[in-house]
Amino acid sequence: MAQKNSLVINVGVGETRVCLIEDSRLGELHIERATEQSPVGNIYVGRVTRVLPGMQAAFIDVGLDRAAFLHVEDLRPPKDDSNGGDKKRKRASRSTPIRDLLKEGQELLVQVSKGPIGMKGARVTCHIALPGRYVVYTPTVEQVSVSKRIANDKIRKTLKAVVEEIRPAEGGVIVRTLGKNVTKNQLRGDIAYLEAVWQKALEKQKAHKASRKRKKGPVCVHEEPDLVGRMARDQFTEDVSEIIIDDATQFGRLREFLGTFLPERVEDVRLYEGPDPLFDAYGIEAEISRALGRKVPLPSGGHLVIDQAEALTAIDVNTGRFTGKGKNVEDTILHTNLEAVQEITSQLRFRNIGGLIVLDFIDMDKSANREKVYKALKRELRKDKARTTAVRISELGLVEMTRKRTHESLGRLLYEPCFYCDGTGTLKSKTTVCHEIFRQLEREKDNLPGYEIIVTAHPAVCDAMEREEKKALEAAEKALMRRIRREPRTDYHLEQFDLTAK
Repeated sequence: MAQKNSLVINVGVGETRVCLIEDSRLGELHIERATEQSPVGNIYVGRVTRVLPGMQAAFIDVGLDRAAFLHVEDLRPPKDDSNGGDKKRKRASRSTPIRDLLKEGQELLVQVSKGPIGMKGARVTCHIALPGRYVVYTPTVEQVSVSKRIANDKIRKTLKAVVEEIRPAEGGVIVRTLGKNVTKNQLRGDIAYLEAVWQKALEKQKAHKASRKRKKGPVCVHEEPDLVGRMARDQFTEDVSEIIIDDATQFGRLREFLGTFLPERVEDVRLYEGPDPLFDAYGIEAEISRALGRKVPLPSGGHLVIDQAEALTAIDVNTGRFTGKGKNVEDTILHTNLEAVQEITSQLRFRNIGGLIVLDFIDMDKSANREKVYKALKRELRKDKARTTAVRISELGLVEMTRKRTHESLGRLLYEPCFYCDGTGTLKSKTTVCHEIFRQLEREKDNLPGYEIIVTAHPAVCDAMEREEKKALEAAEKALMRRIRREPRTDYHLEQFDLTAK
């Protein structure tokens, strides 16, 4: 593992992986596959396929596998809006009937704000936001603001004044955290670059309209950079000392990018040419396998259990073998819960877990201790780039929180539901299947003519019928007044069986 903060990039065949190492620990892992590139940030000329007045939403065809979802608040307000139209209002009012703004077959420019997750399609917005290294340009919304992560009021006021002076004639600018210590010329250069990107997208939109009769369907007018480009733009901060990459072509691209936008950091990009695979050489591969387990150990001996379901993710904290060092039980529990806070926030980032999350801390009797754990949680969550909210710890030790989800979680990206258990993680016991067979025999006895009934099932079930359930088998034969023969089939699922007669 790298001993300092580093971006380690492995470019494989059809897959790129980027690992952010922070204080010699896995901070974040990002994966992009050639067949599953994220559409987040892409801008499309989409077509309205359905308007849903009851939901104040619409489905937009942008050329992805599933139609994208657009809520009325992600539409631009009508020109004659009484509150000032496009120049003042950032979003269409929730109360504005969506049928007044959209109709089926209409074309509009949208940007993907949230990628497809599970069975849900992407989410799109008409409020375009083009991220650069230091600023975000919002061509459709008039605003000037500064990232909330820049807490110093004096710096915020200075940055806002500078941007007001150099802002484009149309649209707005949001200063990113990375823009905190840069010069006016660097901010101006970033804004000019993003303006050019926007103009290029508009030209593609015009070209699409001009050739609409010959070119049917949606079209992408702006595509976000690939994973390597995005990570260099967004993650190569002053806290990250180096980028290590194992592909010569991407190494050259990175140096070219930095030569334009950050020339003083060009020499901080290093090409790995060692004999072992990059992630093996840095111990990352083994750490990934350990970090994605359901059970995550804590330093003192306790552990977390992480269960990701469809509706929410539950994280349970356990003391395990940690019993304290001569202290009372409450101190032991507090120590474990504080350790858990550090690991939970790390796991949320690393696994990219989003949506509703329930944290089950070990019950604490003292309200002061619950407050300590809650404050520690809030402090650690402030380090997370994703937007999070958390409510205070209940008397039962539960915390309900949310984390903004824009991409599929790492677990869902790397794993798929078990085809054998259908994702439940459990199977019916052999005894349960045996008794299901006996009940089915009773139901179908009149449709099974002959002197012998053949039960075709998994070998383990056949074996259980002959051993543990032998008396039940004999009783069934007596009740049916026929012999029951077992026919094992290794290709059968444990819960599968067939009944035939002879």
